[in-house]
Amino acid sequence: MTQSSTAQNDPVDVAIIGGGLAGLTQAIALASHGISVTVIDREDPARALAAGFDGRVSAIALASQRMLAAIGLWNHVAAAQPMWDIRVSDGDSLLFLHYDHSAIGDQPFGYLVENRVMRQAQQAAIAGLPRLRLQAPMTAARIDHGEPGAGRPAEIELADGSLIRAWLVIGADGRQSAVRAGAGIRTTEWRYNQTGIVCTVAHDLDHEGVAQERFLPAGPFAILPMTDAADGTHRSSLVWTEPTARAAAIMALDDAAFEAEMRHRFGDGYGEAHVTGPRWSYPLTFLHAERYVGHRLALVGDAAHGIHPIAGQGLNLGLRDIAALTEAVVEAHRLGLDIGREDVLERYARWRRVDAFVLSAVTDGLTRLFSNDIAPLRLARDLGLGIIERLPPVKKFFMRHAMGEVGVLPRLLRGERV
Repeated sequence: MTQSSTAQNDPVDVAIIGGGLAGLTQAIALASHGISVTVIDREDPARALAAGFDGRVSAIALASQRMLAAIGLWNHVAAAQPMWDIRVSDGDSLLFLHYDHSAIGDQPFGYLVENRVMRQAQQAAIAGLPRLRLQAPMTAARIDHGEPGAGRPAEIELADGSLIRAWLVIGADGRQSAVRAGAGIRTTEWRYNQTGIVCTVAHDLDHEGVAQERFLPAGPFAILPMTDAADGTHRSSLVWTEPTARAAAIMALDDAAFEAEMRHRFGDGYGEAHVTGPRWSYPLTFLHAERYVGHRLALVGDAAHGIHPIAGQGLNLGLRDIAALTEAVVEAHRLGLDIGREDVLERYARWRRVDAFVLSAVTDGLTRLFSNDIAPLRLARDLGLGIIERLPPVKKFFMRHAMGEVGVLPRLLRGERV
């Protein structure tokens, strides 16, 4: 699949390796600001849009939604469920934390969007961007970033033997990033011995836009509100964490036994509930790159950092990367500067390093704190939830953080064009 008017023998401004949720969003953000972009992705777009490819639902924080609107992507999103409230509880404890959007305004905390719907929106958006070329399915066989100070673009040799030259290469090829490895960038990483089970649950009662995070001894059990099905059936996405060995056994159950296990944890607050459609499972890992940039190279999304889904912030972390890198690149391009030079990319790295590291550390700490049934820790975390619930200023700070509105925000996250 190819879309562009840019000749391949001329250097493009940016080449992006990886055309997933982060890679294509980065491409759309840059191309919508006049930057020429080529995306190389190993997946066939038709396969990536198939119903069985990815069953996950992503939480799009309010600030992230503003960015998607500013780059012209959000208006292609066919269905999005506003997240009006968030409820955090620890097992069957009577203490809990409840975020009510009305306490800080009339906007939702964000939106829940099926990954397949987001991919459909991306394909619709790139159709209207003549400076964006998508080459897929295709892989990069070799990347030559050149020598610092040489003043020549990077060269990417594709699997079919063709050559792309670009002033900046962006690695958006996920946690197992070949771009990152090829640049010699080391990572800190580990496995959690946990697996996330994902499925869609149909239920009788309306979820009312409430996202629930229940901490169970095996790990988080998240119930995320989805838009109703075409026939009006109420739906939620279930992200169910279990130790890896037990998750494999649960995934091997037949439909009736799997549903019985689900209902045992799901509770009766939604009325009658049953699993609809396929189920998926994903190993849960942690990853953080020691640096985000190199000569004519920047990493975004999971290529730079991969976190536990305990707070549903993984995609938002990548979208903040995209907003910051877009601002740095677009401003340098308008000034006629080399967009792959060190000071341009270091601006991006400085902007993102602390935020990404802190959120990575917080999600890792929460995972370790809540994924157990040790009595003293259970008491401490329950008291912590109860205290935050009763401290309005602290609670409002965390609510703003859930909306993505804390910190020095790039213009796109404020809903402004660069």
